[in-house]
Amino acid sequence: MKRRPRRAGGSLTLLALLLLCMLATGTATAQLSQFGAGPSPATRNQPVGFMADTVEYQQNNQLVIARGHVEAWQNGTVLRADRVTFNRRTGIATATGHITLFEPGGQVLFADAAELTQNMRDAVLTGLRARLAQNGKLAANGGRRTNGVLNSLSRVVYSTCNLCKKHPERPPLWQIHAATATEDLQHQRMEYYGAEMQMYGIPVAYFPYFWTPLPTSKRTSGLLMPSLGTSTHIGAFFAQPYYWVIDDQSDATFTPMLTTQAGPQLDAEYRRRFNFGYLTLNGSLGYFENSPQATIYSNGIFDIDPTWRAGFSINRATSEDYVNDFHLSHDLGNYATVLTSNIYLEGFGEGAYSRLDTKFYQSLTTLTVAQNELPVVLPRYQYSYVGQPDSLGGVLSIDTGMFNVIRDDGTDTRRADLIGEWDRPFTGDLGDLWTVKLHVDSAAYDASQMNEQPNFADVSQVSDARALPQAALDFRWPFERDSGAWGTQLIEPMAEIIVGPNEGGSQLNKYPNEDSLDLSFSDANLFGFNRFGGIDRLQGGSRVNVALHGAWYLAGTALDGLIGQSYNSTRSPWLPSYSGLQDNVSDVVGRLSFTPTGWLDTTYRFQLDHRNLAVRVSDATASIGPSNYHLTAGYIYSTYDPYYYYLQAGTPPAGSLYYTPRNEITLGGNASWGPYRVDAGARRDLVDNQMVSVNADATYENECFIVALRYYRRYTSLNGDSGSTTLLIQLTFKTIGQFGFSAL
Repeated sequence: MKRRPRRAGGSLTLLALLLLCMLATGTATAQLSQFGAGPSPATRNQPVGFMADTVEYQQNNQLVIARGHVEAWQNGTVLRADRVTFNRRTGIATATGHITLFEPGGQVLFADAAELTQNMRDAVLTGLRARLAQNGKLAANGGRRTNGVLNSLSRVVYSTCNLCKKHPERPPLWQIHAATATEDLQHQRMEYYGAEMQMYGIPVAYFPYFWTPLPTSKRTSGLLMPSLGTSTHIGAFFAQPYYWVIDDQSDATFTPMLTTQAGPQLDAEYRRRFNFGYLTLNGSLGYFENSPQATIYSNGIFDIDPTWRAGFSINRATSEDYVNDFHLSHDLGNYATVLTSNIYLEGFGEGAYSRLDTKFYQSLTTLTVAQNELPVVLPRYQYSYVGQPDSLGGVLSIDTGMFNVIRDDGTDTRRADLIGEWDRPFTGDLGDLWTVKLHVDSAAYDASQMNEQPNFADVSQVSDARALPQAALDFRWPFERDSGAWGTQLIEPMAEIIVGPNEGGSQLNKYPNEDSLDLSFSDANLFGFNRFGGIDRLQGGSRVNVALHGAWYLAGTALDGLIGQSYNSTRSPWLPSYSGLQDNVSDVVGRLSFTPTGWLDTTYRFQLDHRNLAVRVSDATASIGPSNYHLTAGYIYSTYDPYYYYLQAGTPPAGSLYYTPRNEITLGGNASWGPYRVDAGARRDLVDNQMVSVNADATYENECFIVALRYYRRYTSLNGDSGSTTLLIQLTFKTIGQFGFSAL
């Protein structure tokens, strides 16, 4: 018989409309809601559409019967069946034959037969099967819905794994078998009774009772998957987290831990989101090394208006051993020695940025960093501005600020500064590129205990101010040639002339040093007014910086290099040894990058002694392979270690760690194929001929399961130990939970 649509009209349409409204809001929809968010329940006054091959109304029996390809739709929900019968006397609707319910969220429910009563609040379904959100699949012998809030299922099987296409009779990777299950819509959870976890059909765990949140519930209070493992520092341990939904904006997680070699420990984290920001508080209490221990990590960001926001990060702990042995740094291989805290207010404008903050630090170890030597920055203010091109075509930029640094043992510094620069670029008739730069660094200082670390000056008290104006003319002249089959060649001479007053070694006793404790001369800072990271140390005088830049681009191959040197009007013996900037002629610096294909990229940077071209610094990196099979390698060598330069006054004495060469190599790689991924890395100190660290991660992931193995080994000593090893295994059953084991 030809299929024909039906439209509203007469008593038949009224009954059919009633039937279809009930079907669209009935148990089948609610039965599926546990696996994904669905639409709001349909109401009787919403439009309903339906089609069937035939529709029959038996007035004597008060029956409405729709047969053949019955399809009804409302509010995005579609019901299909071979036959639907509605009894007006009893209010019972019966659907039979290939029952399928499509939800707007993509879920699909199948049943052999369904009987719906009490305006669809009660129902009985047989031969229930469901295709759910997140690849979930459920089957049950039957299901019963009571009062619209409880759905009872019998003989339940649930999994998110796909069956083998060649052998669908084989069991999936994992599945849950339960004698009965109850979907509690009121409390948004699925309860399993007499449940058994199977992997490849083999039982691996039995649970008399357990429950999981419904996927329609974004957050539900309850126990999370436990974790257990072993540690060389705390022995065997077991942790059982509990998740608590406080309200729509906040929640918390409590994780008590029991150990065999240390006392109990409790970790708690509170999270709250506001319309204007968020707040996170994480803390722990424990008993370790015969004393109470604790940590606090807190973060918050709050928008005041579209321009201004405030925030904070407060991090404190009682000891380094407690943080690292209980693995409270929250990052594998990240061992904390200093905790940083700050409170700030910042604003963003068009071309402008302003920030007021305070910073303070906590040392977790007395072996490398003394707490009384760490500074407290209270307060610090900074403002930056970059303007638009003016009538002369130049751009003005300004950076200004002030800070107050306090130490129990060391220099106390107060500084106000102003840095200004005006740049005017222009192009010559022959393609030559020029830039005129006017620059000034100015600062006012007031410092006490200058004779202590990190300055070790000859005086104790300093109150002074200075300004260093400088002017520069930057010149670049690129020559490019297209050689057809031989690609494109580029040669670019570069030069920069800088003039300004001389700033010599007298600044070591006149001005404290807080922001210029690191100096590394390379091609990256060959051009510029100052090679230091800040303005507490300045390189004045007149100088000429020159370099030659060249490149060759050929059919996907790129060769790019730069070599340069600086010529100074005066010597600077006060600069750190081996910096390459003490003499009138600087060391030679440069780089060379070679990319022969899209899967190979190498870069080499160097610093050569200008007297004999001996290598002072070598830094090489290589990246090989596509993204799914990738190797990286790195090598660094220097004749000195700059981190030890400021441990004493003046030039480090002979035998100091400053003169110990750095010579390290690193290797890393990752590979992924299908569901597998492997990441590995290693770092070795070639001076001491020993490993520094190794790490390896291996992961398998498919549509329903994740197994991850993480390994990290530290060989160097930290806080007097002899290194450490961390092993972490995590099993994730998608939509069910995660189980972990770790060895530290």
